[in-house]
Amino acid sequence: MHPDHFARLQHSHLEHLTRRHFLSKCSTGLGAMWLAGATGRAWGTSTALKKDPANPLASASPHFAAKAKRVIYLHMAGAPSQHELFDYKPELQKLNGQDCPQEFLAGKQFAFIQGIPKMLGPQYPFKQYGQSGAWLSDRLPHFSTMVDDVCFIKSMYTDQFNHGPAQLLVHTGTQNLGAPSIGAWATYGLGTENQNLPGFIVLTSGGKNPDAGKSVWGSGYLPSVYQGVQCRSQGEPVLYLDNPPGISRDLRRRSLDSLDRLNQQIAEDTGDAETVTRIAQYEMAYRMQMSATDAFDLKQESPATHEMYGTQPGKESFANNCLLARRLAERGVRYIQLFHWGWDSHGASASEALNKGFMDRCKEVDQPMTALLKDLKQRGLLDDTLVVWGGEFGRTPMLENRGGGVNAFIGRDHNPGAFTVWMAGGGAKPGISYGETDPIGYASMIDKVSLHDLHGTMMHLMGFDHEKLTYLSNGAPQRLTNITKPGTKVITGVLA
Repeated sequence: MHPDHFARLQHSHLEHLTRRHFLSKCSTGLGAMWLAGATGRAWGTSTALKKDPANPLASASPHFAAKAKRVIYLHMAGAPSQHELFDYKPELQKLNGQDCPQEFLAGKQFAFIQGIPKMLGPQYPFKQYGQSGAWLSDRLPHFSTMVDDVCFIKSMYTDQFNHGPAQLLVHTGTQNLGAPSIGAWATYGLGTENQNLPGFIVLTSGGKNPDAGKSVWGSGYLPSVYQGVQCRSQGEPVLYLDNPPGISRDLRRRSLDSLDRLNQQIAEDTGDAETVTRIAQYEMAYRMQMSATDAFDLKQESPATHEMYGTQPGKESFANNCLLARRLAERGVRYIQLFHWGWDSHGASASEALNKGFMDRCKEVDQPMTALLKDLKQRGLLDDTLVVWGGEFGRTPMLENRGGGVNAFIGRDHNPGAFTVWMAGGGAKPGISYGETDPIGYASMIDKVSLHDLHGTMMHLMGFDHEKLTYLSNGAPQRLTNITKPGTKVITGVLA
């Protein structure tokens, strides 16, 4: 063999070697010694679930019988005001227009409030609805018909007051980048019931993605197959899913077969399971060409269904996404995440005003989210589908005075101390309100619920002990409920 050719072969072989191979295969056992010393575990021991790299999304059994087989999470990006929707506070109305007492300002951090703001009473009237007597403002007339199927958690709190970190904390359990999202954990633990669609699908509306970006549906240190797949309610369900012009399905199949053989060879050479997973993802994309087109075809729905949701096929909207969520749920998708942008009601502009943009957002979500609950219920899907609705934090009981002045419109600043999340179906107790805030809705006071508590409860409803669903990363068995902040509890009071 010519020396140059031999050198090229050696170089090609070295390109396939990674730091992992050096640490695990070097003759001195350096990798084994480091791992044993850093983690106290024998080499090769892992808390990760046993997964077949060739079929990483195979349906799996949880730790115990699950109430929720799937989750639909409706996130209102920007943080809707609980004072104008769910948390009725007559005392706050009495304080409307008065200077905010100093005791509410001392030691507090705000995104924009400066000086001494005025107190701001609820901007819309409240009434009690249903047999449960749930308090609700007049901004959600459709939703008022479903309150007896809903569990309101009014004592949520967080420690983040900026959108990006707060959204990451809601969906990944930490305000820092790099952790897996809840949907990734769910599909890692449970797999999916439909091998022709992703186990975790994301739908966005409102014109923008969340402030935290795509990290809120990422897989973090979990294998990439468990990350959310962003789909669209108009055009191709997934970008570049269709074959380009001149490429037939048969040619696509033959191309994939060749690519699979190359990837399989690389997997055998390197021992990298992620390469095998990539093969599975290519195969999934090929199957999705047929299944996704069918699942996202809203024209198959009846006129009565479109009227119930308020959908307009071919347009991007929260209504279309709610109907798609039901179609995906009945097709076995494990975790369906909807983001609706535009709830940041500071009052700095009309779109951010409680008396303008906020009203528009309420109209956009009220009918479709109510239709989603009704539709799931009448199809027998609500019992084992957990629906969760909420933002990343709450809003202040004070009027925002950006820069210490008077805003052009009525708005509220960020408030991590209190907000409301509601759940329905999937083992959540219907027709109750859990927890309370103080008399002006400023801070959660009774039966306080952290985001980790919410995560632990969601995992419990999916059949998992949140402390035991772990993945070895950075020398420790990581989990959704965060090993650095112990004390996470399952909220038994909201379980049916």
